[in-house]
Amino acid sequence: MAEPQRVGEYITIEREGRVATLRFDRGDRINPLSVQLMRDLTEAARLLRDDVSTSAIVLAGGQAFSGGADLADPEIARRAEASLLERREMLRVGPDMCDAWEALDQVTIAAIERFCIGGGVALAVACDFRIVGRSAHFRLPEIPLGMNMSWHTQPRLVNLLGPSRAKQLTIFGERVAAEKAEAWGLADELCGDGEALPTAKKWAEKVAALPPVAVRMAKRGITQAATALNSVSTFMDADQFALVSSSEDQREAVTAFLEKRTPKFTGR
Repeated sequence: MAEPQRVGEYITIEREGRVATLRFDRGDRINPLSVQLMRDLTEAARLLRDDVSTSAIVLAGGQAFSGGADLADPEIARRAEASLLERREMLRVGPDMCDAWEALDQVTIAAIERFCIGGGVALAVACDFRIVGRSAHFRLPEIPLGMNMSWHTQPRLVNLLGPSRAKQLTIFGERVAAEKAEAWGLADELCGDGEALPTAKKWAEKVAALPPVAVRMAKRGITQAATALNSVSTFMDADQFALVSSSEDQREAVTAFLEKRTPKFTGR
């Protein structure tokens, strides 16, 4: 095995045969996605896209897959003071990351432990497969917090789950346990806790044993067929986020969350 490659502060890439394993690990129990980490994950995906020596890529977090966007990141906080034009550019980082992972021709397999929340879900569903520890769960808290679900995620969820279950996951913001996620099609295989990464590597090894050109063509053909209209339905989701994040309901949602009370929404 070659020496691990580092991308940014928190990402390592290890290659073994035709399998690459990328780990992003902030070193805490939440493993949140800071703006810089998202940029680094985008850069890593673009580096891997040009790597013809790999057929499969395993994507793993740290103690947990990810708790989503790091709301304590000063770069995210600066959006509130930015002009609308500047804010629109700042909001590209999340969707650019997910799009870069979907654009990979190698088969991508997310190894998910403990939880996968918000932006973590957006990243995971941009991959081809998801291997999940039995105690893990998925959750999208954006709508209950007065935001929209962006990062070009909604059509990917519809592709995987169908419209009704995509609405349940997105609108209610409730935990979806691993077993339900598997029944819905969000998880491709469940495994013992702590076994998601080695199980994902077994999937990757199966891919690596196949003819690489044929695998890439099959993956790209299926992805293009499934996502042909995705950009049509998501081109405005960053602008929708800019709108709802300035609403009274969004401020009420965050205040109520911090005060541990039930929010009162007015549609303003």
